[in-house]
Amino acid sequence: MLLKELSELNGVSGNEKTVRDFILEHLKYRLQEKLNSCRTDQIGNLLIEKKGIEKGSGEKMPKVLVCAHMDEIGLMVTEITADGYLKFQTVGGIEPGILIAKTVVFSGGLQGVIGLKAVHLQKTEERKKIPDVEDLYIDIGASSKAEAENVVKLGDYVTFPTIFEEIGSGLYKGKALDDRVGCAAIMELLEQDYPCDLTAVFTVQEEVGLRGSKVVSNYLQADLALVVEATRAADFTESERENWIVTLGNGPACSLMDSATVYKPGLVQKVMAAAAKNNIPLQFRQGAAAANDAGNIHQAGIGIPTITLSVPCRNIHTMSSIISKNDYQHCVRLLQCILNDIHDFLNLNIS
Repeated sequence: MLLKELSELNGVSGNEKTVRDFILEHLKYRLQEKLNSCRTDQIGNLLIEKKGIEKGSGEKMPKVLVCAHMDEIGLMVTEITADGYLKFQTVGGIEPGILIAKTVVFSGGLQGVIGLKAVHLQKTEERKKIPDVEDLYIDIGASSKAEAENVVKLGDYVTFPTIFEEIGSGLYKGKALDDRVGCAAIMELLEQDYPCDLTAVFTVQEEVGLRGSKVVSNYLQADLALVVEATRAADFTESERENWIVTLGNGPACSLMDSATVYKPGLVQKVMAAAAKNNIPLQFRQGAAAANDAGNIHQAGIGIPTITLSVPCRNIHTMSSIISKNDYQHCVRLLQCILNDIHDFLNLNIS
């Protein structure tokens, strides 16, 4: 299964090569001569171009950019202590409190466990405090700095050995679903032909400041951009409903506004119409916190009209996120519908 394979790959921000190589090899094998070009830019973004099919209308072939980020949150080794323990920093937004006693894995397969001072040794004030990352360490079983240095070096990336699997009724559990769901969706999109030229951009370093898309925005221009993401679902029983943001099982989420982008009302209305026409459930992302690659892409060149569609995701930015299989499939279908009716989304009134 494509999404399982992508989820179980390790690709912390700045170290996306394994993910990039997998995507490229998969697409070349599946599509072969249908791809017009494949290239990697200087920061590591992967760009795949595929020409559209003419429909005999004589209209200029639209250019559409579809984008998802390859990187995931993780850790990086920053110090090896005299006793052989590893100190680290987080890469991307991870709450240190979720890391205690978790198994981690290095690129070569070495595993370790994240530790904290034992609770029965902590002072009262320490027990009440959520630990900082500086309070944590990785135990790889080494008894000295020299022993640890034989298998680990400063700057090594660390992630989590989570197995992707189906749970409950139609739910998927795995790591890095932000944003391997977007990568998988775009890879599925490329399997079909559309009346537009596609540039698929798999970006790097989104989780540490939208850096890959910043580079892309310097040299790409398109008539429309579709950013495919995962977004936080807080639909727990104890949560107040207005804070849920999105809900699993209610379809993909269309963004109205976030901290980096205000989306054009005309485009949002067209997305709503496409979903209704094709009987695809659609919800709207509540709130304006956080950002994604759309923040850079919509400002590229003379500006690119941009849509963000997201798959709702519980426990986002943890080692065990949960999505709905139906939400993912509906997201892919809606993207396909947009591309098949691409002329409905062009030359809209800007206001």
